[in-house]
Amino acid sequence: MSNIVVAALYKFAKLPDYREIQQRLFDFCVAQGLNGTLLLAEEGINGTVAGTRAGVDALMQFLRADARLVDIDHKESYADTMPFDRMKVRLKKEIVTLGVPGVDPNKKVGKYVEPEKWNTLISDPEVLVIDTRNGYECDIGTFRGAIDPRTTTFREFPEYVRRNLDPAKHKKIAMFCTGGIRCEKATSFMLVQGFEEVYHLQGGILKYLEKIPQEQSMWEGECFVFDQRIAVGQGLKEGTHEQCFACRHPVSLEEKASPRYQPGISCPHCFDSLPQRTRERAIERHRQNELARIRGKAHIGVTQKKQAETQRES
Repeated sequence: MSNIVVAALYKFAKLPDYREIQQRLFDFCVAQGLNGTLLLAEEGINGTVAGTRAGVDALMQFLRADARLVDIDHKESYADTMPFDRMKVRLKKEIVTLGVPGVDPNKKVGKYVEPEKWNTLISDPEVLVIDTRNGYECDIGTFRGAIDPRTTTFREFPEYVRRNLDPAKHKKIAMFCTGGIRCEKATSFMLVQGFEEVYHLQGGILKYLEKIPQEQSMWEGECFVFDQRIAVGQGLKEGTHEQCFACRHPVSLEEKASPRYQPGISCPHCFDSLPQRTRERAIERHRQNELARIRGKAHIGVTQKKQAETQRES
């Protein structure tokens, strides 16, 4: 088994002192040799870190020592190499940005559905299944029969709901996302909008892929993750996708065989739409990366690893 533990975690909790927590949390993570990104806001904590078994266990124990985070959950997967460059603890207005005042998962959320019961729920023809992730994530994998709203950021989800869904018509709605945080906040928003029967996958896709055997799985494809691995599959094994440096869209093995795929410069998703200035920057970045590779050291500019880190669960 790979020796790097990757832990995705979040918890909606009232943290009015989140600014005071920042430095103490950062220092603790660094002392444990952890890398990754944690977001703190008054509404809670969210993020992904990676390190040794002992380091991750110590962090979870540290967080659970706070009575407000005593029941914080996390999802684990594994990597052969450290998937993050450094440790960051950032302060935010929201730990996942919806941008709608009055939506508070600490007060009201939908019904949690355990992975073992998810298949039964989404097989119900009366249930509308919605993927709350961004379009580039849905492109490489989703649940059978799920609706892809084609959002580019989570902030666009409320507008999708207002334009396409009606509480009087859509009586049962089930939502999911990577780790559970976006769909949880989405259920809070939906309840405020008047939808009454709203469900969300507890632990998200990651927990489902971890717990549900391949032969029983209703998941199709791979799941995008916000680190150097780019994607994982059933059993949380590292996937086959890479990432386009220019547009950040995941690229499959088949797409890499396309003449429109130029490593570090373009892919089939952006070949026709990439602005010339962006293309020129990508070409220069690729040239610098190749020079650094020849010299035997990493280029100080943007790397694929850092690109994935900047795409937090927005």
